Amino acid sequence: MTLPLVHLPLIVLALLAVAGSGCIGVNAVDRIYKPDLTLCSGSKFIDFTMYQANRDRLAHSLCAEAAINGGFFNSSFGVGTDEVFGVVMCYIPSTWEECKKCLEIAPSFVSPACPNGLTGGLMYDRCILRYSDQSFASTTIDQGRRLEQVRIAYVEDMVTMNNSRWRMMNRLIPEAAVAPLRYANGSELYKDSILTYGLVQCRIDLTQEECTKCLTSLVKYFLDTNPNTTAGSVREFSCYVQYHEEPIIILMNPPGAPTPPAGSKKDGKLHLITGFAAASSISLFFALSVLLWIFIQWCLKRIARDEMEVEFSNGAGPKRFDYNVLAVATCHFSDDQKLGEGGFGSVYRGFLAELSLDVAIKRVSRTSKQGRKEYASEVKIISRLRHRNLVQLIGWCHSRKELLLVYQLMPNGSLDAHLYNDEKMLPWSFRYDIVLGIGSALLYLHQDCEQGVLHRDIKPSNVMLDESFCTKLGDFGLARLVDHGLGAHTTELAGTMGYMDPECMTTGRFSTESDMYSFGVVLLEIACGRRPVAIVQDNTVIHLAQRVLELHGNVMILDAADPQLNGDFDAQQMERVLVVGLWCTQLDRSRRPSIRQAVSALLFEMSLPTVTYTPPVRRLSSIPSFILEDSDATSGSKHLLRSSSC
Repeated sequence: MTLPLVHLPLIVLALLAVAGSGCIGVNAVDRIYKPDLTLCSGSKFIDFTMYQANRDRLAHSLCAEAAINGGFFNSSFGVGTDEVFGVVMCYIPSTWEECKKCLEIAPSFVSPACPNGLTGGLMYDRCILRYSDQSFASTTIDQGRRLEQVRIAYVEDMVTMNNSRWRMMNRLIPEAAVAPLRYANGSELYKDSILTYGLVQCRIDLTQEECTKCLTSLVKYFLDTNPNTTAGSVREFSCYVQYHEEPIIILMNPPGAPTPPAGSKKDGKLHLITGFAAASSISLFFALSVLLWIFIQWCLKRIARDEMEVEFSNGAGPKRFDYNVLAVATCHFSDDQKLGEGGFGSVYRGFLAELSLDVAIKRVSRTSKQGRKEYASEVKIISRLRHRNLVQLIGWCHSRKELLLVYQLMPNGSLDAHLYNDEKMLPWSFRYDIVLGIGSALLYLHQDCEQGVLHRDIKPSNVMLDESFCTKLGDFGLARLVDHGLGAHTTELAGTMGYMDPECMTTGRFSTESDMYSFGVVLLEIACGRRPVAIVQDNTVIHLAQRVLELHGNVMILDAADPQLNGDFDAQQMERVLVVGLWCTQLDRSRRPSIRQAVSALLFEMSLPTVTYTPPVRRLSSIPSFILEDSDATSGSKHLLRSSSC
């Protein structure tokens, strides 16, 4: 029986009224959920002092605030010698429900774990809680107090695996250090088409330097002490590192992006008192809120499944395939047919006999909630689109708890595989045509199709190349339909660090201008042959746009060209691509061009603009940024897609 939609708002309001304020009391089941590691040190205080009361209040209040601030909060409670400083944080691989569960239980173990210590901490598998009589905001603490989990499964080629992990971690550390949420994840080629996956995370209040220091130390320790394993993780109170042979899915999707609290000390304490009072008032209703939440989730899943069936089956376009047909086409999803793995599943080579067509079939992981969401988005959006520079979806299948997408096979794989190929350099003429192809695809998405589309994840690994190196923009899992002429849309954080508009990372508001920022970064990457983010000798993190801007300001912009081209390029075309890239990546959204303006400039139909930027704090001419050794290319589904001819 399907729940009438009209009843859902009433149930949702009831749930919010019951469960909207954060922490709860510990019950009989929760008592077995003890911390994996406890910290208790420093001077001792006498029982029932003001410091103890402030500590216990702070623990509950931090929990309540973190539950409405995306899983992170730090503040203090009390005055003078009785003031207590604290922080709580959820580890990013947790689901939001696991994060909240950990936050709910942790305060109840503060006193039993450290009855009289001025400094204490609790470490769970999903969150940490740390307090002290001394302020430790923005700094790394308790290095060496860690928990490790390692899978004892030896690899065939230990040296190659270790080198792959080092390259991956050295790339992720600077990305996490500048990310607003202080985390980064990615993958690196191990050998053949096998990938290793990694994730790094810092406390959100850490400075860039402190985050880099914490992660660098933890990565070195972990990889040095576990050189021959396929998966593992290590947790400290300030940072977290994980690697795995399977994709590491970021599951936490909190209601608000976690940001360090701002404002005066008095305001922070007022929030803490309010949070504590709210948390205490709702503990009796916890059981009811859980039952209501389970009921609503069941109803929403039932409705979503029914709506998906109706919408996917309507109209022309991609066809629905029988599961058995796709299983036969891939030799029952044999590992021998696997082309690669992405963030939410695997890609297999197949042959459809009825169409006499080679295909690539994306198989979404059964355990990926985000993967199911992206599957639905991709089918609904890309099936409406028809353009020579867009990947064309052939068909889809969701049955037997499987989610499958079918595309034509693309022999030349993705753009990133060619940009960072040490054995064969991608000629400039090909690169310039690829730039124009991406521009043509975006022009269609933003302005020419019936309803506007925000791609939200433009990057080289999503730019596919057919047998003639014709550009095909793919992966619409994060895309959103928008009405032409409307402004920015607020949604969940999406995209890839380095390519994502910095304003989106702080506001969550995406628009055509944020797509233009990503487009600009890709233009610079194609022209320079460099990744978006680099770290120099003194651990300073520099974005590619900053490096090119410095050269542009010194009237040396052609020096930014990829050294592998060895000067074999059209100077006017190179200048156009670089300047338009800078034009698109200006921090002020209002100064960025529309896609039509950008394409006109690339086609020499208008003069080049004057690009203005706030200059970087440090002069980049003193940094050897263009002789940095960039890490090897990240390998993904390199043979993924192919569409109609150009």
